[in-house]
Amino acid sequence: MSETKLTVKADSNAARKIMIRRIAATAILTAMAVLLMYLEIPLPFMPVFLKFDFAELPALIGAFALGPVWAVVIELLKNLIHLPVTQTSGIGELSNFITGVIYVVTAGLIYRKVRTRKGAAISLVASTIALAVIAVPINAFITLPLYGSVMGFPLEAIIGMSAGVNPLVKDKISLLFAVFVPFNLFKGIVVGLITFFVYKPISKLINKTYDKTHEQSRNS
Repeated sequence: MSETKLTVKADSNAARKIMIRRIAATAILTAMAVLLMYLEIPLPFMPVFLKFDFAELPALIGAFALGPVWAVVIELLKNLIHLPVTQTSGIGELSNFITGVIYVVTAGLIYRKVRTRKGAAISLVASTIALAVIAVPINAFITLPLYGSVMGFPLEAIIGMSAGVNPLVKDKISLLFAVFVPFNLFKGIVVGLITFFVYKPISKLINKTYDKTHEQSRNS
């Protein structure tokens, strides 16, 4: 067998191992995210339809360890798996997917450029800000209208429900900025802080996984 054929075969085997690592890590992180979706925590001054969970934590770790594309896969799979038990006709899962992607992709893209503890901190701050800001038009033009058209849950009812627990809510604008923005900021900060504090113990594993799953692209 020629040297060229041996090289091609070795590259093929390496690529296969890399893909297996990526798929296995994605499956594990997705399973963790799905389980965490069921551990919902009600928050003060938040309406009942907004409950906090830690499901973005495995996806965020995936963004660091595997890259932003695989983090998107984790976000997609966890919401698809959750669809059979949805109570929102899939609207909640759609919103969770879009906002989750904003959060983990922003963090993953920045961390990919600066793969240090400082880079992780910067990426987590930036991703939290991106989540809070971009979620405003998403909720205004996608989520809230879908609740009205698909579930017959008009905006006035959502405003009334929110005003009952948060006196700052008076209309659509105050709903967005007094409910959704604080909720997403809280979620981004809490998940980000947990990730940051567990980053050091698992940083070697993250970097090792990242290196192994991206060695093919670096060598090509």
